[in-house]
Amino acid sequence: MAEHERDAVSPDADVDERALEGALRPKRLTDFVGQDRVCEQLSLVLRSAQRRSRVPDHILMSGGPGLGKTTLAMIIAAELGAPLRITSGPAIERSGDLAAILSTLQEGEVLFLDEIHRMARPAEEMLYVAMEDFRVDVVVGKGPGATAVPLDIAPFTLVGATTRAGLLPAPLRDRFGFVGHMDFYRSADLELILRRSASLLEVELGDDAAAEIAGRSRGTPRIANRLLRRVRDYAEVRSDGRLTLETARSALTLYEVDAQGLDRLDRAVLHALLRRFRGGPVGLSTLAVSVGEEPETVEVVAEPFLVRSGYIARTPRGRIATPDAWAHMGITPPKDAAFGAADLFTPDDDPAQPDPAADAHPGTGPSANAGVQSKP
Repeated sequence: MAEHERDAVSPDADVDERALEGALRPKRLTDFVGQDRVCEQLSLVLRSAQRRSRVPDHILMSGGPGLGKTTLAMIIAAELGAPLRITSGPAIERSGDLAAILSTLQEGEVLFLDEIHRMARPAEEMLYVAMEDFRVDVVVGKGPGATAVPLDIAPFTLVGATTRAGLLPAPLRDRFGFVGHMDFYRSADLELILRRSASLLEVELGDDAAAEIAGRSRGTPRIANRLLRRVRDYAEVRSDGRLTLETARSALTLYEVDAQGLDRLDRAVLHALLRRFRGGPVGLSTLAVSVGEEPETVEVVAEPFLVRSGYIARTPRGRIATPDAWAHMGITPPKDAAFGAADLFTPDDDPAQPDPAADAHPGTGPSANAGVQSKP
């Protein structure tokens, strides 16, 4: 698959794109568009702490990639007038790595820990004490002679971000005084974000073009800004530089992003599910092989949006297509197509007792490929 085909609507960002995003990020809560309830709650938390001259409670932000968790962490530090330290869970492999970071924090500093659910377990256990008592125990020596030396650290505010809140252990989650969940954005909010970004990029964006781009952005500001830049490139090279409705549609057609935000991989998955497997049920591995991708790519890149949009349903026996999927692809479903989980159970099946393996990883259990001859 060509790079632009996959990246156009991917919620993840590479290093170069993060640099571009930095110029478009709002700096204050009043400039942040969308997530109104979370912003109002955050404002109360921060102002209350400032009035009491105390560091705010630790903050956990959860939600899909590209929804603004990193931006809000930067805004929190700006609102507090405090320094910001940024790191990520995968970068902290040992407890000593975390101790080195915590011991150098200044009083009131904001520590942003991205992908906090991917932090190593020893570091995670050290973080419990640091968040609650502002202290870390550094182990000196090895074997029977090892001793734990308590080290006080300056009061700080931890801002954790995660795309998978369910993977956080309860003891860690309970130590956050505020937990905010980032929802996907409405098209009206995305249009406001696009107009602001177009102003910063110094391009002329028509209202119709803004609505068109917003409608294909999967409810994600990062994707909206990326599509805006692609439409801008198209307008500068093949048009007069103005971002009109016609220009936006032509550019997005070139990058294979359809009116609902589906890209080439999304449509390939739906086409395989509908044409080759008659709407399912079919296992994840079998579906991935049919489109020439790794199972993880299908599960992480394509499936979340297809499930959220109501085109695919995940069941104990595998993935099935919904009526909306048949309608979107313009394919007439066969009379025996399965449209819901109730159609997938035989008299011997107990819907109340799903296969534990399938429940742990839907679509990959022993029954994930019922009715399909190929092995997942």
